[in-house]
Amino acid sequence: MAPPGAITHTLSALPPRLARAPPSRLASMTTSLAPAPAWRARLAPRRRAPPRGVGGAPPRAAIADDAGRARDGASSRAPPAAAPSPPPRALVDLGRREALALSAAFASLFAPRPLAPRASASPPLAQPTLAEVTPVPAPASSLTALETGTVALFERCSRSVVNVVDLTVLSGQAMKSGAVVPEGNGTGVVWDDEGHVVTNYHVIGAILSAAPKGRALGEVAKVTLEGPDGRTKTYPATLVGAERSKDLAVLKVNAPPEYVRPCALGVSEDVRVGQAVFAIGNPFGFDHTLTTGVVSGLNRTIQSQVGSLISGGIQTDAAINPGNSGGALLDASGRLVGINTAIFTNTGASAGVGFAIPVDLVRRIVPQLIRDGRVTLPGLNVGVADPNVAKQLGVRSAGVLIQTVASGSAAEKAGLLPTRRGLGGIVAGDVVVAADGKRVTTEGDLVAAVEMHQVGEEIEIEVRRGDGGDEKDVQEVKIVVVLEAARATER
Repeated sequence: MAPPGAITHTLSALPPRLARAPPSRLASMTTSLAPAPAWRARLAPRRRAPPRGVGGAPPRAAIADDAGRARDGASSRAPPAAAPSPPPRALVDLGRREALALSAAFASLFAPRPLAPRASASPPLAQPTLAEVTPVPAPASSLTALETGTVALFERCSRSVVNVVDLTVLSGQAMKSGAVVPEGNGTGVVWDDEGHVVTNYHVIGAILSAAPKGRALGEVAKVTLEGPDGRTKTYPATLVGAERSKDLAVLKVNAPPEYVRPCALGVSEDVRVGQAVFAIGNPFGFDHTLTTGVVSGLNRTIQSQVGSLISGGIQTDAAINPGNSGGALLDASGRLVGINTAIFTNTGASAGVGFAIPVDLVRRIVPQLIRDGRVTLPGLNVGVADPNVAKQLGVRSAGVLIQTVASGSAAEKAGLLPTRRGLGGIVAGDVVVAADGKRVTTEGDLVAAVEMHQVGEEIEIEVRRGDGGDEKDVQEVKIVVVLEAARATER
């Protein structure tokens, strides 16, 4: 059904005479004009045609019947055929054009039209604002006692840890060959109020190895320090001294006093396996990175990146990566217990096994470097045989076989015997099994015992003599040796 108002609009397009006609009359006229549906034509009964004779003439019976009806006379005359009904009066009055216009008007009037959208019973919902869809953060809880202590430790000690960059890395000289040089971008620890910074030898090893021997070095690195306002400044650093065998070096920075905050020193002898430690450094160039862990081992013999052995190393599972070298290993009080130096890894990244030079050794090395620019280390000046050589010689004792003794050394004068050639073949030398009452099973144990002393002090060595021959000929001997300066090594 057409919506209201559509009829008025449609009739306005009709001729004047039709527009004034009532709707009922227009409907009747439209009905008379509408053609019969196709289905009604199909259902209408068909009229049978009259029978025909030969040649199209009516059959004889039909002629006879007509003649019989004629004889009946006028009384029996059939009624005349009905005349066709006249056309409606409306069609007489209307012309062809007006009839077509009327049909078109009603066709458009009753044509199906799209339904208007139904009005919603409830008003549309308003779009939410950004503030309404943003979740409210949960209130922050207070830090635990452990977290509070860790935060306080970092805030107190982070300024004592600095970034050290070798000048060859800054100039790009270390990268000319195309090789990756992990040294040169590391960490350092502020040692005192005078601006001395302790780091690893291998951090500045590139520029030290490139410098001619005997030539005084000036600026070797750039050191970045943090001020009390949190801002960082970079200063040139000069070399004070270096000890390659211990992987330690001391730099000097001329910075304002407010940028120099020394690190508190601890005692590595008091460190125990399982205690918490904290490493601060610049791994991969990310400055002032804090990692935590525990002490997982003590008295490790560390082979540094320059190839030397460092005794008494502290093992930790705190993440130590390239760039942490020379950084601080702190105890829970924020005291320095070691200088991070190496990691055990097959990939170059942290594998959970890191090593630090014990601070007790650092305290003996650094003052000599600051005062003399070099280190005089105590030594027995003896050579130690490989464990496989000891087995081939039949040594059964768990100790260190002495292979050589320096001529004219204090060890030779004290009576230590080296491995030598005898009448019956090679004779094993003395086997050191203890030093100062502490058991010795590796070369690192012996070096650690010696480095606990200064030059000129005495050390008691316990050896097994004659091991490798008959057991009944083995003797246990105690020898006191006056320590002297270790023979010069390549630096």
